[in-house]
Amino acid sequence: MAPPPKPLEVFERYEMKFLLDEKQYEQVKDVFLQHMIEDRYSIKCGGFYPIRNIYYDTSDDLLIRRSIQKPLYKEKLRLRSYGRPNAESMTFIEIKKKYEGLVSKRRIVLPLSQAEKYLEDGSHPQERVNAQILKELDYFRKIYPLVPKVYLSYNRKALAGKEDPEFRVTFDRDITARREELSLDTENTGRLILPDGIYLMEVKISDAMPLWAARTLADAGVHQTSISKYGTEYMTDIEGKTLGEVIPDFFAGAKNAGA
Repeated sequence: MAPPPKPLEVFERYEMKFLLDEKQYEQVKDVFLQHMIEDRYSIKCGGFYPIRNIYYDTSDDLLIRRSIQKPLYKEKLRLRSYGRPNAESMTFIEIKKKYEGLVSKRRIVLPLSQAEKYLEDGSHPQERVNAQILKELDYFRKIYPLVPKVYLSYNRKALAGKEDPEFRVTFDRDITARREELSLDTENTGRLILPDGIYLMEVKISDAMPLWAARTLADAGVHQTSISKYGTEYMTDIEGKTLGEVIPDFFAGAKNAGA
């Protein structure tokens, strides 16, 4: 059996986000699967697979407060795992930046124990990692006194285009957050930041969305929206806003009745 592909360390693409209810999800998913295939994680798990994140920020939430102001440039740092890790499970330390709609992500892969140690006190890992990305992480930690702020998890189905593998689509559900027990190796508890039955769809493209995909979304009545998982958690938890205030283009009228 061939070894799994080496995890990518650098991404650069445009991302578009959409919220779907259950009916819209089923309609869109069925058409998309005619043109796309599930990624290896979805195939392995039979559909949706779990992702866990710890978002790091300053003690006064500087990064997320800047982000929700929708500046031309914003950045964040998180620790990610696929499923519940143990000390030796491979995890990802990621810097995610966005400038005028273009998203770049740079990451290193480390066992959980080494990743947590690095993020706690800057101890360089024993594992060999990309030296340039490690320098960028060192600089990020130097200018921002980071501490773990939010645990955020969700279940994801990911698709890639049959003709264009760079065209990717993800569907996230069960988006759960908490501000205590900030470790990836814990029970998956917390509060849902979106109602049950709502999916966050992300379209990741290097150029333009295929025409068939745009038509499918239009036929299902799905419209692009501005949403951030971490930002939504912060505004509804720390700022005490309702989903109707945070995402008014989706959670309005009847859709907001059960939110």
